[in-house]
Amino acid sequence: MKLLLIEDDIELANSLVERFREQGYVTDHVSDGKTGLTEALRGDFRAIVVDRMLPGMDGLELVRALRREKSTPVIYLTTMGGIDDRVQGLEAGGDDYLVKPFAFAELLARIRVMTRRTAQASPKLSAGSIEMDLVLRTVARGGRLIELTPQEFRLLEYMMRNADRLVTRKMLLENVWEIHFDPHTSVVESHVSRLRTKLNHGFAIDAIQTVRSVGYRLLASN
Repeated sequence: MKLLLIEDDIELANSLVERFREQGYVTDHVSDGKTGLTEALRGDFRAIVVDRMLPGMDGLELVRALRREKSTPVIYLTTMGGIDDRVQGLEAGGDDYLVKPFAFAELLARIRVMTRRTAQASPKLSAGSIEMDLVLRTVARGGRLIELTPQEFRLLEYMMRNADRLVTRKMLLENVWEIHFDPHTSVVESHVSRLRTKLNHGFAIDAIQTVRSVGYRLLASN
């Protein structure tokens, strides 16, 4: 597995590269945001570890730019541990958030969770015209492939497993984002909106029904 580490603390970066190597990971390291974005867009990485505060381009801006092009899983590694900081990172398109100082074992476990292929009994899910391959990590509607970010993929997977059932904002926060409190932001709404736009492009039927002030329902017949 190949990783990209974007970290300007050289001592920390060297240590992480060596620790990853011991675990069988090949790790490319860059120390500034602009170069990091270039490498992230150009390379074929299974996951990206990025600091929030970087020279040239900060981590949030980097992830936002990356998400316009690619869906590579991203975990932030940062000293910025406030609730607002975490929410900003997720809303920018990040998939996980780990605060310094940290245990390497936890970082490694989080990367494995982000990148591992599902061990579900059935490798595929379907809801009407939407099909999801959990092994290949692909989504199609009516045979047309749809590019999703890892977070959008998890969101859709949860909704497909609960097709025709009402899923509340609280359920989505807890099961997709693993946030067990209400951060009072639009993180759920913004992700559902982007997912809906991607799913519905070229189709007359809106696959996701909004239940005002309650939550959402993915239609099993769409």
